[in-house]
Amino acid sequence: MTKNRRQSGKFDPEGLPHYQQLLDGTDWASLATVSGTGESLPAALARLLDPDPAVRADAARNALGEVTHQNTIYEATVPVALYIAAILGQPDITAGDFGLDAAVPSRPPTLVRLLSWLSDTAYDADDECVAIGERDYGERFLHEYEEMRAFRDLRPAIFSAVQPLLGHESAEARDAALVAAISLAEHPLLTEHRGELVDHARRLLAGSTDRHNRDRVLDALNTWGHDTSDLENAADVAARERHARLRAERASWGGNWTGEYSEDPPF
Repeated sequence: MTKNRRQSGKFDPEGLPHYQQLLDGTDWASLATVSGTGESLPAALARLLDPDPAVRADAARNALGEVTHQNTIYEATVPVALYIAAILGQPDITAGDFGLDAAVPSRPPTLVRLLSWLSDTAYDADDECVAIGERDYGERFLHEYEEMRAFRDLRPAIFSAVQPLLGHESAEARDAALVAAISLAEHPLLTEHRGELVDHARRLLAGSTDRHNRDRVLDALNTWGHDTSDLENAADVAARERHARLRAERASWGGNWTGEYSEDPPF
């Protein structure tokens, strides 16, 4: 594993550093990304707050693309996640892309895009991924994977930025916030918030047809010990059965299948 060289502002476990402090106080050029190091990240991250939704969309594509590849948590992933969490409450993020004219080409609002990335990153660092890593690469997997460990430790702080968005006026944003919050709430310090998330989950399952969101929510409820039989529809049952068949097929392949990972671990 590359030596951890992250440098960002002092972290308050009860909250998040200011986004400008993170942007200015992080040695981005020293941090590993998908394609090298993160010297281009400050400019892209700053553009996430541009008043123009098209500029924000391009910035999200550039910034997140630098730290997103094959379920890997990079050195630059943690400060990027903190920065994104720190800007979630900014006006251009919370309201800027919603209610655009119908003539504007369809694209996910910046807020939804950022919440989805936080959710996917938390999912790539959850207990199941750790268990798979330890099974395939040894019990020191998480100890040696400093980047994943650092992200996991920051889940309560990131959750604190996501939680207020559970009441966003847009259903799309509320659902994205819920899926992100559920992924983050695996952290032991967030157990007390799961009851609130269950209420939101029931609301989502009553109205959403999004397959990804429904799968994530149902998986979480089942993991937390809730009976979801009265919440599932026919499509949910079919998806669950299809997933079970795929898992059985993969298990039959033997020891060469590495679960979540398609290449050697990133250390």
